[in-house]
Amino acid sequence: MPTTPVELTARSSALGGSRKLTGHLAQPAGSGPWPGVVVVHEAFGVDEVMLRQTERMAEAGYLALLPDLYTDGGARRCLVPTMRAALSGRGRAYADLDAAREALVERPDCTGKVGLIGFCMGGAFALVAAGLGKFDVASANYGQLPKDIDRALADACPVVGSYGGRDGMLKGAASKLDAALERAGVPRDVKEYPDAGHSFLNDAESGPRVMRPLLRITGAGPHPESAADAWRRIEAFFAEHLSA
Repeated sequence: MPTTPVELTARSSALGGSRKLTGHLAQPAGSGPWPGVVVVHEAFGVDEVMLRQTERMAEAGYLALLPDLYTDGGARRCLVPTMRAALSGRGRAYADLDAAREALVERPDCTGKVGLIGFCMGGAFALVAAGLGKFDVASANYGQLPKDIDRALADACPVVGSYGGRDGMLKGAASKLDAALERAGVPRDVKEYPDAGHSFLNDAESGPRVMRPLLRITGAGPHPESAADAWRRIEAFFAEHLSA
């Protein structure tokens, strides 16, 4: 079930987001209605890997919408401010995510329940957005933790988190996240995969080709065995918390 382009500019502009915003929608087979899922891309932006992640969520039974947070200016201009916004909880990127959520909620084939799944930079967005009271469930995959994690997650929706033990950028993140969610009394499923690195849920290498040899050295990239278990957990957790 391939994705189709969607126009989100009017919604994002009305919410104080990007002056131009497009996205990619994947729809399950059948007539619905289905819960929705907003997919938040990696720091490298929307690519074939992220499109397939979106299609995978549709195959699992969700209206999956991937907004391109770099629409208004491209990755070169948008990368740094978008990454800074990820941990702040405010700014146009969050308005863009809200525009995507509204676009799903207002569809007649959506149940009104919407989750959020993020990868890499998108995982950081997922953790902060989980505490903003707008999503019903969040999946954070190798996302950077909020600086004031207890404050950020105090009123969070249920969270499923997946991290790689070989991810040098996020050592100990899984245990810190699990402990913070426990303190907040938030339903959770957090797991670290000892043999996986960053971006292990991807089904192929991503990012600029010139960077891929370096990414391999750091252990980043696909780890199918860990990914299979993580996807199983994500789909089960979303089914539990997005059911009608």
